[in-house]
Amino acid sequence: MAGICCGVVAENETAAAVEPRSRASRRRRLELRLVSDDAVPTPTTLDMAPAKRKKIELFPIRISRDCGNAVEKCKRIEENKNKSKSVKLKEDAPKFGMTSVCGRRRDMEDAVSIHTSFCNKNTSYFGVFDGHGCSHVAMKCRDRLHEIVKQEVEGFKEEKCVEWKETMERSFVKMDQEVGNWRVEGENSSTCRCELQTQQGDAVGSTAVVAVVTPEKIIVSNCGDSRAVLCRNGVAIPLSSDHKPDRPDELLRIQEAGGRVIYWDGPRVLGVLAMSRAIGNLHST
Repeated sequence: MAGICCGVVAENETAAAVEPRSRASRRRRLELRLVSDDAVPTPTTLDMAPAKRKKIELFPIRISRDCGNAVEKCKRIEENKNKSKSVKLKEDAPKFGMTSVCGRRRDMEDAVSIHTSFCNKNTSYFGVFDGHGCSHVAMKCRDRLHEIVKQEVEGFKEEKCVEWKETMERSFVKMDQEVGNWRVEGENSSTCRCELQTQQGDAVGSTAVVAVVTPEKIIVSNCGDSRAVLCRNGVAIPLSSDHKPDRPDELLRIQEAGGRVIYWDGPRVLGVLAMSRAIGNLHST
């Protein structure tokens, strides 16, 4: 049975000293006794004490830095893993690059269209459009031709059964019709310096060269004098044929359609176009 004894001490009385019996009390008494005896630590103790205090103070700081470095290292490892995963996913797509230079013209009239996941992840679409008179026809081809080609391809049950020659021909014809309707309906909302409803607007058009790359084949279709070449062992192999007014078959076709080829700084259809075929141009056939 434990009990607590309490006593009341008057103001003029001094409290009786209590005999310290705990371990802490004995330690404090020992320290007081050492100070009273003028016990001075030896030089060895003086040299060792700061080192011990320094080690005790720096120990938690060193631990926290190590933990921080470990966390940062884990983050870098996770980032590298994510990068390696993204690189592996992109290894299936072909490597490509593009550049476009305006040259001495006042406006940039060319456009480029690239779609690496075209129809499926193993098929890529590349298109280059060289506009003349203004840029809006080339921009229209950039935004729409790949969608038209995709719709034509999806019309076949299987990709292996696609008739690419007919598919590309129909796609180019539809693109030309869309640009013609776009011109007549006045849907051009861009700020062009040309006028779509005048003869100057009739001279606006664009060439086109499109390459569809599959794991088994490369399909190339062109309209105008934009070219596609294949580099094999350092040798350029032409994949397209320019539609020029002085090409024998093109010259005959122009004449049968009621047109003429006039040599004005080179052969030109009606003395205007330097190519015999183009999208959206009324002078071409």
